[in-house]
Amino acid sequence: MSDATAALATASASLAPGAPAIGSHLDAAGAKKAGTDFEAFFLSQAFESMFSGVDTDPMFGGGSGESIYRSLMIQQYSKVAAQSGSIGIGAAVTREILQMQEKQR
Repeated sequence: MSDATAALATASASLAPGAPAIGSHLDAAGAKKAGTDFEAFFLSQAFESMFSGVDTDPMFGGGSGESIYRSLMIQQYSKVAAQSGSIGIGAAVTREILQMQEKQR
């Protein structure tokens, strides 16, 4: 992501003064947020599936309260995992969004 942005900035700097910047219509920050959000959603679905077979522990109360907090915990796990970018789904989605934005111009 940052490599592509740096390349666009370098290419834009070599243009004549007053010429529109290459990639100036791209919303890189929005594309990155959309990619990260998509990866977080995907991971939350995977984590829900993973935790579905784990029973609540009666020692800590169990019941509906624990299942509600488990859902919140899974959402936070997925957000943290998506922000680390280790899975790579978000980066791929970001690249595709930027390519689509470039074609629209």
